[in-house]
Parts: sequence; structure tokens; C-alpha cells
Amino acid sequence: MARNRSSSNSFRYLNPTYYLRRPKRLALLFILFVVVTLLVWDRQTIVRDYEDELARLLADVNRLQDELEGLKSDRGINNDTSERNVVSEDPITVERRQKVKEAMLHAWSSYEKYAWGQDELQPQTKDGTNSFGGLGATLIDSLDTLYIMGLDEQFQRARDWVANSLDFNKDYDASVFETTIRVVGGLLSAYDLSNDKIFLEKARDIADRLLPAWNTSTGIPYNVINLANGGPHNPRWTRGDSILADAGTEQLEFIALSQRTGDPKYQQKAEKVISVLNTTFPADGLLPIYINPNSGSRRSTITFGAMGDSFYEYLLKVWIQGNKTSAVKLYREMWETSMKGLSSLVRRTTPSSFTYICEKNGNFLNDKMDELACFAPGMLALGSFGYGPEESEKFMSLAEEDMSVGTSWNILRPETVESLFYLWRLTGNKTYQEWGWNIFQAFEKNSRIESGYVGLKDVNTGVKDNMMQSFFLAETLKYFYLLFSPPSVIPLDEWVFNTEAHPLRIVTRYASGEQHYRPVIRQRARKEGRNEHHTIRNFDHIRSFG
Repeated sequence: MARNRSSSNSFRYLNPTYYLRRPKRLALLFILFVVVTLLVWDRQTIVRDYEDELARLLADVNRLQDELEGLKSDRGINNDTSERNVVSEDPITVERRQKVKEAMLHAWSSYEKYAWGQDELQPQTKDGTNSFGGLGATLIDSLDTLYIMGLDEQFQRARDWVANSLDFNKDYDASVFETTIRVVGGLLSAYDLSNDKIFLEKARDIADRLLPAWNTSTGIPYNVINLANGGPHNPRWTRGDSILADAGTEQLEFIALSQRTGDPKYQQKAEKVISVLNTTFPADGLLPIYINPNSGSRRSTITFGAMGDSFYEYLLKVWIQGNKTSAVKLYREMWETSMKGLSSLVRRTTPSSFTYICEKNGNFLNDKMDELACFAPGMLALGSFGYGPEESEKFMSLAEEDMSVGTSWNILRPETVESLFYLWRLTGNKTYQEWGWNIFQAFEKNSRIESGYVGLKDVNTGVKDNMMQSFFLAETLKYFYLLFSPPSVIPLDEWVFNTEAHPLRIVTRYASGEQHYRPVIRQRARKEGRNEHHTIRNFDHIRSFG
């Protein structure tokens, strides 16, 4: 019974009447309740504050890690796998790349010293010449090469000249083709690489001055226009006709300009040319080099050399530029048709069995292949990956055959090195690097002088000319540098080169509607050069006009 009384006494504290009869104990219980409640509430607040502070600290840690990675990349240090692969490169390849970079420094320093702001350097007389109307052709052509090689101080000085001194309001009859591939292409490439809007503004300025050349009854452009006064026309020696390569080699640049500015007029002008040519495109895909801009009639030679070459190149590259979608399928179809025609022009010498591409006039073949046609192996290799297995192997095999040209001069042209670059990138065969190194050494031995680089009037006698062509810095040295760089530097699935070797970003095109391209924002690359794991642009503003 005592146990039951003890249990009953314990339960009385749970009875409310117990406290109502004892006010002091009720007050004490109320105070205890308030204290416990405050303690629990304060603990929850502390936990929430702690969680908020922890989130802020984690964000700061992530930000500091990003900044640290940026600092590391500026010093050539990176912990990711791709950069470790770069660090573990073959030391011979690294040394060769540095030799090419030193050659670029020599060429650029000579231009800065003797021909700053002029179109091209004349190394032997140590002065400049304005062969393109005084547009600073070498300077603009070199912008992306300087940037890719990590020559930041030189790039900045060139950028400042563009911003402060480049003036297109010149009473000069400019080649629409040359001005597009060198100036528009060079400025757009510099913009894509650096995100500096001054380059886009200048590209738009010069393109607006070129646009009236397309105001013809067919849409086929005239090849010459005065930059200050307009007045598009064709040279007298073409008898009023436009040149195929000149009319069909503005699409990459003008499509890119429309994408970057949001103004479709540039793309519309350039693409109308392809639509017109496609309406009467021949079964073999081979077009004569002269086209009348008013009637559309065509005449004269068919060639993959001068005046024909880059038309076929751009059919393939616009397809690549649009990321190979259905919106650009027509370009690929036209290019494949043209490659069937090219196959019919392929011949081999005897007994050496060198491959060459004939020229054609009517039903007659001319056993001639000029040096400009040396771009063809690279084009074939690049395009072979769009075929099925059998056709792909066929065209890659043709690309890898030894090709021969019949010229005795050498002005440091890029086409052979360009093909070696593509063949190395696409096959991984280091033989192409070795061939390229042999060519580079020959240039160093025979064409380098104290004040720059010169061409050879005759490779047999070694007689030198007095010109450092702007394409030597824009194309030849760039392709040499990339030949000895990892594939992550200007990767071919992100960039497409115009015919002056200016890389432009690939932007997916769609058959209808408007699409935005948003690649990851990346850090600037190391001083030794640019690695595309650290490139540089946000393309939120780029539009694809189907």
C-alpha cells in the first residue's frame, strides 16, 4: 500500500489543481517554461545563422578557388588532366613550337620597327608599302596569331592602333575578297578570342562599306568597291565578270558578323550568292572562274587553284561553322558534288607517281596545279569525316597522297603547311609534323634576314624578293605553331578557320527560329601560349539566323 501511495503522490504534480492551490509553484513553472522556450528558439536561430554563414563561406571558397585557378593558368600551372597532358608533351615538340613563336616575334618586331601601321613590310629596303590601301593589313592579319601565341604586349599595342588609328574612310578601290578575308575575318577572330568590342565595331564599319558590292541584279557581288565613295565594279581584265572565289568566299565572315551583331543583312547578302549558284549547279559541281554579276552566265577555266579555290573550301566550312545541322545541309551537299568533280581531275605523274589536280577548260584538261591548290589535301581530310566509312576512307587516302606543284618561286605561302596541320590533327600521324618542321627549317635558312622574312623569286638560285607577305604572319606561322601545339589549342570542334587562317567560333544554326549559343566562360590562358581549356568568350549575344 505504501508503494501505491508513493505512486499517487508522484502523479499529483501532473494535476492542474495542484498548482492552482499553490500560486508560487505555478509562477515557478511558468518561468521555467519561458526559459526553456527561449533556449530552444535561440538554438534554432543559431543553427539557421550558422547554416547561412556556412553557405557564404562555401561560396567564398569556390570563388577563391576559381581565382586561384586563374592565377595558376596565367603562370602555366593547372591541376586538371588536360593541362597535365600539355605539361607532359614531347620536349622536342615543345621546343619546335617555341622556335615558331620566336620566328613570329622576329617577323612582328621587324614590322613594328620598319612598317608600323602600313600594310606590308619590305624587309630588304626596311620600309613599308600600302598594298591594300593603308588598312594595316599585316597588323590586322596578325592579331589572332599574337593572341594565340600569348604575345600579350604585342597584341595590346596592335589593339590600341586599331582603336585609335584604323580608319576605313579612304578613297581606295579595295578588293572585296581580300578585305573580307583579311580585315573582316581578322577583326572578327580577334573579337572571338579577346571579347574586345572595338574589333567588332571596326569589323562592322568595314563590312558596311563593302555591302553595296552585292547590289546586283543576281546578287553575285562585284569584286571591287571604293571604301569612301562606293561605286562597286569589276576589274577591266575580267571583262565585267566577277571571279568565283571572290564572290563565293565571304560567307563565313558575313554569317559570323550577323551572328555577333544580331543584324541579318550581312548573312542574307552572302548566302544569296550560294542560292543563286545552286539553282544551276552542274552535276560535277565544278564552276568556271568567271561569273557575270548581272546575267549569272559563266565562262573560262575550272580550277582548284587561284580564283576558284576558296569557293569550294567555304562550301565545306560554312557547313562546319553551322555545326553540321540541317540548316546548312545544302552547303555539304554542294561540296560533296564538287568533290566528285575534283576526283575526275586527279592525275598522277610517271614514274614518280606524284598526285596533282588538273585544270579544265571546256572538255580539255590542263596538266597544271598551282601552289594555291595545295590547300586541297587539308580540305579533303577535314571533309572526309562527313562521309560514310567507305567514302571517308577514299577521300582521306586521296588527301594523304603526295601532291606536287610546278612553280619555282616561294613566297612563304601557307597552303602546304595548312594541309599538314589538318592531316596531323585528324590522323595523329607525326610524319606530318616532321614534314612541317623540315619546311620551317628551310624557311629559316633561306628566307630569314635581319629585318624580317622574304620570299624567293627562284628556289634554285635563291634570289630574294623584297616583301614579307601579311599571310606569312596570319597563316603560315599560325599553322606552324598549331602543328606543334596540342589539339586543345583551337580545337576543330569549336573553331573553323577562314581562308586567311582566322579562327571563328562555331555557332549551331537551326532551320528556323533564333537560338543562343552559351559556351562556358573560361579563364585566360598561360603566357607561353593559349590553351583552349582556358578560352575566353561568352556568346550569350550570338544569334543563329537559320
